[in-house]
Amino acid sequence: NENFNKFNTSTLITRTTNDIQQVQMALVMMLRIVVYAPIMGIGALLHVMSSEANMTWIIALCVVLILSVVMVVFIVVMPKFKIMQKLTDKLNSVVRELLDGMLVIRAFNNEKVEEEKFDKANMDITKVGLFTSRAMAIMMPVMMFLMNGTTLLILWFGSKQVDAGMIQVGSIMAFMQYAMQVIMAFLMITVVSIMIPRANVSALRINEILTTNLSITDDEHVQSFDGNEHGTIRFENVSFRYPGADEDILTDISFEAKPGEVTAFIGSTGSGKSTLINLVPRFYDVSEGSISIDGKDIRNVEQKELRNKIGYVPQKGILLAGTIRSNLLYANPNASDEDIDEALRISQSKEFVDTKPLGVDEPISQGGTNVSGGQKQRLSIARAIIKKPEIYIFDDSFSALDFKTDAALREELMKSCKKTGSTVLLVAQRISSILHADQIIVLDEGRMVGKGTHQELIKSCRIYQEIASSQLSKEELANV
Repeated sequence: NENFNKFNTSTLITRTTNDIQQVQMALVMMLRIVVYAPIMGIGALLHVMSSEANMTWIIALCVVLILSVVMVVFIVVMPKFKIMQKLTDKLNSVVRELLDGMLVIRAFNNEKVEEEKFDKANMDITKVGLFTSRAMAIMMPVMMFLMNGTTLLILWFGSKQVDAGMIQVGSIMAFMQYAMQVIMAFLMITVVSIMIPRANVSALRINEILTTNLSITDDEHVQSFDGNEHGTIRFENVSFRYPGADEDILTDISFEAKPGEVTAFIGSTGSGKSTLINLVPRFYDVSEGSISIDGKDIRNVEQKELRNKIGYVPQKGILLAGTIRSNLLYANPNASDEDIDEALRISQSKEFVDTKPLGVDEPISQGGTNVSGGQKQRLSIARAIIKKPEIYIFDDSFSALDFKTDAALREELMKSCKKTGSTVLLVAQRISSILHADQIIVLDEGRMVGKGTHQELIKSCRIYQEIASSQLSKEELANV
């Protein structure tokens, strides 16, 4: 996540398409022209030097002028190319935002506002593009002027030598042809050099990604999990702050989650619940303290081995293009039809899947746009269940479900977890979702302000009391 925070989606798209295309074009032109032009130029230069005409200085003067023009244009244009690629990132970002937020934009009748935003981003890149194109366009007439000027100089000084009887007219014509070959060789290289500044900027941007170190890496001497424990999670004085942040998001968190038990997390928005459980699969590494699973610090074990233990259901249900079956098998390719059926039953997905014409082979469009939010969430839960992991992580994964479906799903899920001895970490906004959890962790502004069962916390934790009273009536609290 830290790496993706540094390189957002729009810049990654630009760097993997536009930037690579710029480098490809420059390389192709270099292979076709830059290799060929020097051979032609050197051959012509040898003939020029062995010629009777003593006018090599004219060619040297022309070449120096050509290189000077190219250098001046490069100095002016190079910074603009860097700006141009950043503006391409910005344009991609605006377009992506427009497409993602289309329904919201239309709902608030803000199409004109977004059009103006796009026009501004488009005009910014157009202005820079026009400047660079005009600067490059000036080069060609300047080069032709220098070539024609060279021809005139050769004829001017050559005619004097012919008049003095020092050289024949044929030698002058031959010298002029060879001179044009030399200048054309430099001109061809110059044409390619027009592409080099932008390709260079693109190559640096690509290299920036390739040389970026991964924020989460495996230890040199990885350890294996203890076979005697299965899913015991310990947080010991864990603190965490995002890279570049001034304050900790989580401060001094300590607790233990045991196999076969449900550990729930509740707190106000922004209290750090999702951040806390994202530390378990090492989407981020802790800033202080340690997290251990089965007695091993998760930073000392292989990431693949760690995540093989975990069935993760994110806050926003995500399905991949394919079928319902392919999405479920994504977690466990070896799952049988019975496993699929069981996962659908526990996640309360079986009813709506059975109504589909093709059942589990029903197509799923990109992003799961052809199923509802609740169905998407239930299929995401089924995908985690089919993995049969030692640890379940539910990041507010029941928010799109109605109370009846939520209750039925949790009941079936808890039966399955008790049976398999899986550890459950559950983030919830609704008190009703965590009433019967074995352990509830109450977070407030990144600090753990309460730990215990519902009955214990309702008596001892003020924050929990406030959350409970805001969601449940006195009668409901009394009957729990």
